[in-house]
Amino acid sequence: MKRIASALLFVAALTAHAADRWQPTDRLRIVNPSDPQLSPDGKTIAVIFTRANAKENRYEPELVAIDVATNTQRPLTYDRRGIASPRWSPDGSQLAFLANASSDKEAKRQVWLITLNGGDPRRITDAPRGVQQFAWSPDGAQLAYVTADEVPKTDEKPISFEVGDDDYLMREEPTPSHVWVVSANGGNAKRVTSGTWSLPIAHPPGPAASPLSWSPDGKWIAITRRESAHAGTPNSGRIALVNVATGETKRITTNDVDETQPVFSPDGSRIAYWYPLRGKRNSANSIWIAPTAGGNGADSTLAIDRNVYRTIWLPDGQSFLTAAHEGTGTTYYLVNADGKFRRLDLGDADPTHGYWPDMSLAKNGSAVFTATTPSHPRELYYLSSLDAKPRQLTHLNDFVNEKALGRSDVLTWKNDGMDFNGIVTYPPDFDATKKYPLVLYIHGGPRSASTTSFSTIPQSLAAQGWVVFQPNYRGSDNAGNDFTSSISDDSGAGPGRDVMAGINELKKRSYIDESRIGVGGWSYGGYMTSWMIGHYPIFKAAVSGAAVNNLVDQYVLGDGGSGRRLTWGSPYAAENLKKYVDQSPITYAKNIRTPTLIMSDTGDVRVPVVQSYQMYRALRDNEVPTKFIAYPVPGHSPEDPLRQTDIEKRYVEWFAAYLK
Repeated sequence: MKRIASALLFVAALTAHAADRWQPTDRLRIVNPSDPQLSPDGKTIAVIFTRANAKENRYEPELVAIDVATNTQRPLTYDRRGIASPRWSPDGSQLAFLANASSDKEAKRQVWLITLNGGDPRRITDAPRGVQQFAWSPDGAQLAYVTADEVPKTDEKPISFEVGDDDYLMREEPTPSHVWVVSANGGNAKRVTSGTWSLPIAHPPGPAASPLSWSPDGKWIAITRRESAHAGTPNSGRIALVNVATGETKRITTNDVDETQPVFSPDGSRIAYWYPLRGKRNSANSIWIAPTAGGNGADSTLAIDRNVYRTIWLPDGQSFLTAAHEGTGTTYYLVNADGKFRRLDLGDADPTHGYWPDMSLAKNGSAVFTATTPSHPRELYYLSSLDAKPRQLTHLNDFVNEKALGRSDVLTWKNDGMDFNGIVTYPPDFDATKKYPLVLYIHGGPRSASTTSFSTIPQSLAAQGWVVFQPNYRGSDNAGNDFTSSISDDSGAGPGRDVMAGINELKKRSYIDESRIGVGGWSYGGYMTSWMIGHYPIFKAAVSGAAVNNLVDQYVLGDGGSGRRLTWGSPYAAENLKKYVDQSPITYAKNIRTPTLIMSDTGDVRVPVVQSYQMYRALRDNEVPTKFIAYPVPGHSPEDPLRQTDIEKRYVEWFAAYLK
């Protein structure tokens, strides 16, 4: 709590005079627009603006309506917690959204409706376990939603539960999540599906849970069906259709692995869904299209050869939008059902990605999306058509224009016969005739990429007078499937060589001080940090956040670790253990001499905190300067503003102590 109180003092200073250079606390001033939704007639945008409330250490979302013609903004909600997922009714007369049932911290999210003519939102669901997601029926008469089943009530509280393919922090057996429907006028909800199988629940980071998709005639809902409520069970996601009247579910394809995210075409004759490229597990994600009547689909994004996310059908049903990392940016593709595609020209706007491209379309062909530029945080952009140039609608973060930011360039290099790229950010007063420390900031994923989008941590590091390098190593998802899948049996060594080759390319520049190099990252970026300092003794300081240090423990304890047995086999069978051990950074901890800051959430189910404990103990036993900072919160990384700011400050402070 002392650290949070300290952060509050920094916040108070913001009301006085902002420093010329970017500081970690500046992130508290950023307003993030998200989930923009164009009304069916294309005249109004519903969007969420999220601001940091540092005093209460929480983010406050606000639902806002924006008139496209005049750019006039009108708040639709006030002091309402947990706002998410605004969705227009088919006729555009109402707006549904998720929000907490009350201001109580334990209150669950429910579905609310509001009209733009005025009046308070009215709640139409009362799901005891809360609503995970919802979707309007095509006629606007009802909404389908997903909620978890209640724990069976007994006279006595259970004294135990059976463990399945679950993370190690589970405290009760999971219950399935199922589909319900409720009238748009409210009233009693009707259960549609039931059973021990379940719809999936998303645990960030990663794509949103597979959305419900109604057939145009309102008779069916396309879902992803998992055969177990245990989230870690691999090989169980399959697309299916649910009969709204009877609850019957039926399969569409005969595929046995990794199907998800089905979306009906506008005429209902086809289903677009996610499935691995060429049907091979561990390949990049691709969009397939199958006939609704049944049958295996065809890969419609094979020619794009990128790790694509989302399917947004155009109204005519002849094409759809999807998006992926490409090079050092994010690209929207307009794809015909036959696989031909073109890229949208969005200028220097880099669309928000985060495993779920943030865009919506109206029936008139207009579109709205969120994006950053290299020197500006997220704003809202409008396209009058998919051939038009983007028009920036919001200026929520113009305070950044007053900051002396570090400019960024793209660096390219070669290694092992492959082409690589990365982002280099320079100090605001960069002078190529001087020497500067170099700090590597390695992205996580690994199916992600460092792009030219605005990022606060590289700016905070560059503001200290350091050159910041964000390398895209093999395994990143910006250069094709062969590049992405090349780490299937080479988690650390190959990517490590790629990063070192990038450093060597930078060393050719006379401004790099080779005696002062640091490295850091979170998640897979933490894994790569631990790997690098265990193999290359060039680093003077390291920051390893939420790092996968032990792949055996990751397999046993993480929320999705058991999925690795589909590609590597179990570490407890045959001769598989050697592969897990050889590719675990903890195996090489005896080689580490780099002063290392370790950070992790105690409630992280993606990368359990025990892995940070192991690395901390190994470094302490070997008398390596180290510090371990744990955040007592759930999640793969903190979701509150003060802890996020604290992480950024600790990056700066640790490197400052050792890169003098």
